[in-house]
Amino acid sequence: MTLERIVTTKPLSEEEERINRTLRPAKLTEYVGQRDVVEKLNISIRAAQERGEPLEHVLFHGPPGLGKTTLANIIAHEMGCKIVITSGPALVRPGDLMGILTNLEEGDILFIDEIHRLNTAVEEFIYRPVEDFHVDFVVDKGAFAKTISLPLKRFTLIGATTRAGFLSAPLRERFGIFHHLDFYPPEDLELIVNRSAQLLGVPISDEAAKILSLRSRGTPRIVNRLLRRVRDYAQVKGDGKINDKMAHAALELEGVDDKGLDNLDRKFLRIIMENYNGGPVGIEALAATLNEETDTLEEVVEPYLLKIGFLNRTRNGRKATEKAWRHLGLDHATIQEKLF
Repeated sequence: MTLERIVTTKPLSEEEERINRTLRPAKLTEYVGQRDVVEKLNISIRAAQERGEPLEHVLFHGPPGLGKTTLANIIAHEMGCKIVITSGPALVRPGDLMGILTNLEEGDILFIDEIHRLNTAVEEFIYRPVEDFHVDFVVDKGAFAKTISLPLKRFTLIGATTRAGFLSAPLRERFGIFHHLDFYPPEDLELIVNRSAQLLGVPISDEAAKILSLRSRGTPRIVNRLLRRVRDYAQVKGDGKINDKMAHAALELEGVDDKGLDNLDRKFLRIIMENYNGGPVGIEALAATLNEETDTLEEVVEPYLLKIGFLNRTRNGRKATEKAWRHLGLDHATIQEKLF
């Protein structure tokens, strides 16, 4: 069983993605945060434009919800070309990719999200199109089989992955530009909140924007989701304006505390502390106790807890840190007495 979480970095629905698209910046000059990445991309794009060439193949890697898809769309806008968006799991057979590649025009962008999840056959098929812009396909069978090489128009492949280490070396080496996206600092998230609030037409105070930025786990997707939930609360319980009191009350109702932890995060930490004396404990034992998949805990719960120093990974398992004990208001000595 996987619980729906307001602080998950993954889209909750297609409707949410539709709303997010309306809040996304269209130009590099509108993009907030990731300053080094934006500056390097700006140089790469301008250089490609001056040479009259498509942009080199680009790989974005980092945690989900940080703007990899947004940057791919911005590149398409800046280059003045079309973008075709797909994902690794959606490309089941090489034939799925053949139709996309042959329909790309000069300079177009093919964006593959979750590119680390391409199956082996599709990955091996894409090597030659990416390297020398030809695609090979076999006609007939047996003794009459022959390979035909079809030239493609020069395009740019943009890959996005949350697990760069899962990419094979041959695929990784075919990208010329690599950019890592990291969690956003609160000051950048405040700018994003204010921009999104303006686009949504909802008044928000500086104090409320700061509260939202501090509880959004360093992730623009989450801060925009929290903003919409607080907007609804302010509309029903107040006069539609978001102030610090409205923000506190709405987020308390949603179960998001001042560190951005939700009920699942706190339950995860409490089990380590109360059931296993703070750890270490194996991830399989935690998954069984929580009735969650191990992948969900490793990909959704743990990264942020590790980032803020509430969790340690050791050879023997997971351990809760002193910061986590203090945040939850639990006493290590008292827990030990109960267990032993």
